[in-house]
Amino acid sequence: MDTKPLRIVSGLLFCIFVGSHTGQAIHQSTNYYGREIGSFASYAHGIKGTIYAADDTTIFIKGFSYDGTGPDAHFWAGNSSRPSPDGYIVPYPEDYKGRDPPKLEAYDNTDIVLKLPQGKRLRDIQWLSVWCRRFTVDFGDIFIPPNLDPPKPRVLPEFSRLAHGLRSGNISILDSKTIYIPNLHYDGAGPDAYFWVGTGTEPHLLGTKVPNEIGSLEPLRGYQGEDIEIVLPVNVTVYDIDWLAVWCVKYKQNFGHVLIPKDLDIPPALGQTKITPHWWYKPTSSTSEPATSKQELSNCKEFLEGRVQVQWELMGEDVQIQVSGRINEDQYVAFGLSGRHDKSHMIGGDVVVVAYDKKKGKYIAEDYYMSDYSQCDGKKGVCPDERVGGKNDAVLLHGDRRNGVTTVTYMRPLRTNEPVKDRMIPESETNVIAAIGPLNSRGEANAHEAFDKTTGDIRIDFTSKNVHECTNSLYNIPDMPDIEPWPQAVINDVDTFTARIGPTGGLRGYYRITGEVSWGIAWYINDLLIPEITVERGQTYKFIVEGGNDPTNPAKYHPFYITDSPEGGFGQKTEAQQRQQRVFAGVEYGNDGFPYPTAVGRYCEWVHKTIDKSKESETFQIFFKTLRLECVPGDPADLIWTVPEDAPDLLYYQCYTHNNLGWKIHVVDAGYRSQRNANDANKHTSILTIIIASIIVNALFAFLR
Repeated sequence: MDTKPLRIVSGLLFCIFVGSHTGQAIHQSTNYYGREIGSFASYAHGIKGTIYAADDTTIFIKGFSYDGTGPDAHFWAGNSSRPSPDGYIVPYPEDYKGRDPPKLEAYDNTDIVLKLPQGKRLRDIQWLSVWCRRFTVDFGDIFIPPNLDPPKPRVLPEFSRLAHGLRSGNISILDSKTIYIPNLHYDGAGPDAYFWVGTGTEPHLLGTKVPNEIGSLEPLRGYQGEDIEIVLPVNVTVYDIDWLAVWCVKYKQNFGHVLIPKDLDIPPALGQTKITPHWWYKPTSSTSEPATSKQELSNCKEFLEGRVQVQWELMGEDVQIQVSGRINEDQYVAFGLSGRHDKSHMIGGDVVVVAYDKKKGKYIAEDYYMSDYSQCDGKKGVCPDERVGGKNDAVLLHGDRRNGVTTVTYMRPLRTNEPVKDRMIPESETNVIAAIGPLNSRGEANAHEAFDKTTGDIRIDFTSKNVHECTNSLYNIPDMPDIEPWPQAVINDVDTFTARIGPTGGLRGYYRITGEVSWGIAWYINDLLIPEITVERGQTYKFIVEGGNDPTNPAKYHPFYITDSPEGGFGQKTEAQQRQQRVFAGVEYGNDGFPYPTAVGRYCEWVHKTIDKSKESETFQIFFKTLRLECVPGDPADLIWTVPEDAPDLLYYQCYTHNNLGWKIHVVDAGYRSQRNANDANKHTSILTIIIASIIVNALFAFLR
């Protein structure tokens, strides 16, 4: 039977349901507890339970029962021929306090995890018993087979090395949910990269994110030889996946991956597969009368290094909240409930966005639901509830702005009639999130990887009173300085160009120059980051292209072409979209009528020597010194281009297979360069004449004295 279609459908469902963060079970794997040894033989006190070898030091008892009436009963192990006083306690619970563990209490069909003490392994014992020390009585036991082979961690190859300096040591699967990645290197320059798992023969967009080593689903930072462990999401085990990758979601690029074999015999992840329930409350209506002016509320807490202060006070079935943020006029502050009640989590978050909308000339307090990190497309992303079929449950009360601080006061109910888009505020501590970001042209929150957001778990009890944790005056906090962008590089008076790949320069480079977010790489022309190039009509130019020639490795396959499209990516467009572009060089059509790129040469990339240093590099020249050039064997491609007389004034050099890697080509009339050089020469001559005349005059005055 061909299972490939089934696996594709399974992967699609896996992505859709995990990505939705609804808390619903997406996949129920067969329960796996390790190597089954057998069941307790019961002699007294209702001993029951099935015993498994989880690994060589861990025993799992499924459905343990014991009436708890023995005066001094413990789990007891030994190496004698049968249970006897010549044994030792296997402590339960494992983290008991004191020198001697407590006696066993009553258990009714309870799952138990036992860790053998003092470095003991299963091969060191012959039996496990429920044993009463006071009366030396065996209530129940099981014997360990001498040839037992417990599950063990599995060692895999290292990550494949495809992009952004990704590499590692041999990756290990420690148990069915835990993966150990030693000596991890990654430059951190991908704008939207995550640990990513899925099914199939290789990584693809129908995968799902895996939290990093601290349980966060933020885009991956840079790593410099660190050893980390990551844990698969709820209800997902290594038996459900075929690969682990570092994947860029925005640009659908695989930076490197390792395949997960199917013949795994690894320890189970005991206690890690319980579904965390979402908060769910019966909706009620709001009846409180809100205040109508700005006021000091009884509780206050700071976020984002003191740049945001939140005050709140419970008023009947509503909470009045006042958010103050040191932000620009084109920015917003978002504050609200985490997507998970037990930890801070942006996806699934229920927040209110406050800001001053300059275009509409009014303050806003808008209820948002965050189904994705992306900008709202009308269906998903960081969306106002009203745009995706919900309603705004935040009632604006007051807003003002002074001394660089925007303050907005609003009221929201504890409970709403929209349980999918709105979290209900519990009458206990819950995790909250906050962020600062830019408003887009619609006056909505524009989410992208550059915004500031809370990272640790922050909890608030909205029913509390007299919480005073605002220690700094918001108006005395200095403005956060913007990162200065690097000046735009310019190339004139050159007939030959080298085109290679390199990093985008973070917030100082590509993004600040173009206003677009790239997926972490861009064209370097003559070792400059996306310089603006000037060419003359009728003149011939040579581009030496080293953007990759292996289409099976899309992360390192960037054919060079010249177009009138500011986006590029001709090869990934539909026929209708391709007809909207005009191509000037680098693309030809075969006999079958399909386009193909011609400027395809070996791959050369400027890579980070360590991690991305753009933020602390005040100039591009300083940043460039933190890079090194890596080239694969082979020859570059030559693109020879004679600029047509009818070429428009503005063109772009781009990547055939990806969007947003290149920048502008200014096209000028023939003779422009000569005329400019002549003007420059005349200018220099005039300056030189003035200098010589000044020297002569000064010498004459000196002589006359």
